[in-house]
Amino acid sequence: MIKRTIEISRQATHLSIRHDQLLIQPFDQPKETAHSIPTEDIGLVVIDHPRTTYSHSAMQALMRQGAAVVICGRDHLPAGIMLPLSEHTEQVTRLKAQINASRPLLKQLWRQLVAAKIRAQRCNVPADSPEARRLSVLAGEVKSGDTTNVEAQAARVYWSCWRERFGRFKRDPDGQDSINAMLNYGYAVLRAALGRAIVAGGLHPALGIHHHNRANAFCLADDLIEPLRPLADRRVLQLHLQKRTSMNQSNKAHLLSMLTSPAEIAGQSGPLMVQLHRTVASLVHCLLGERKTLDLCRLEELEQRPCTSADIGACGS
Repeated sequence: MIKRTIEISRQATHLSIRHDQLLIQPFDQPKETAHSIPTEDIGLVVIDHPRTTYSHSAMQALMRQGAAVVICGRDHLPAGIMLPLSEHTEQVTRLKAQINASRPLLKQLWRQLVAAKIRAQRCNVPADSPEARRLSVLAGEVKSGDTTNVEAQAARVYWSCWRERFGRFKRDPDGQDSINAMLNYGYAVLRAALGRAIVAGGLHPALGIHHHNRANAFCLADDLIEPLRPLADRRVLQLHLQKRTSMNQSNKAHLLSMLTSPAEIAGQSGPLMVQLHRTVASLVHCLLGERKTLDLCRLEELEQRPCTSADIGACGS
C-alpha cells in the first residue's frame, strides 16, 4: 500500500489521535470538522505552519505505525526529522553486519552510488550537449571508493550547465534564493523518506557507507540519497519552466509528490516510497555477504523524457 504524505502549512492546526486516527483540527473551525486519517496509512508528516500543536499521543501513534515526522523552520525548510525505533526481528544481526562491514565492500557500494548519481544527472542536461556526453564518460570512470573524486568532476559539469542557463546560479546547500531553497526542500523530503526506509529495514541511519560525521545522525541516508538527487533537481526544473519560483504550498506539494512518482528497480515498477525499501533490502543483503550489488531506482520520470536544450533554455528566461 502507498503510504500518504501529509503537509501541515496552510493554517494553524492541532494534531491529536482518536481510535488510531490522526485528527487534523484547524484552530478556527469547530471540532466536528476535524479531518481524520488512519495512522497506518501515513508514511510522512511535514509540519510547516509555526502555530501547529500536537499531542504526545499523536506522535506516539505515528511512530508506532512507522511514520516519519519532519519539522520545518522559519525558512520553511526541514529543520529536524523524527523517526521510529525499528522493531525489526533481525535488527541486532543487521546492525552487527552494518558495524562490521569491510572497507572494500563499502568502497564498492559507494562506487555504485556515485555512478548511478552521475547517470541520473545526465538525464537532466540536454541529451545532445557536450555535458551529457561528458557525464556519460565520467559515469564509467568511477573507481572503488571514488578515489579520483569523479563525483566532484561530474558536479562541476552538471552545475555549470545550470549556471549557463540560470545566469548567476550557484548551488549552495545554505542558499536562500528560490532555486536553492527548492532544491534543499526536495532533498530533505527524500532524506526523510530514506531515513524511514533505513530504520524499517533494521539498519541504523547514522552508520554510513561513505559519509562519516559525528554530528550527522543520517549518514547512511546521505549516502543512499545521491542517485535520487536528480529527481528533486528535475522537479525544481519543472517548476521554473512554469515560472513557479516561490516556496508556496502548491510548489512544495509538487516536490512532495516525488514520493509517489513511478520508479523501477530490479524489473519491478512502483512508487518511489515503496522502492526505497527495496534499495535498503538490497543493502542488507550486501552487508550480510549474500550479494555484491545494490538495487537502485531507475527513475522512469527521468528516463522517459530526458531534458532538451529548449527545456533548460526556458528556465533562464
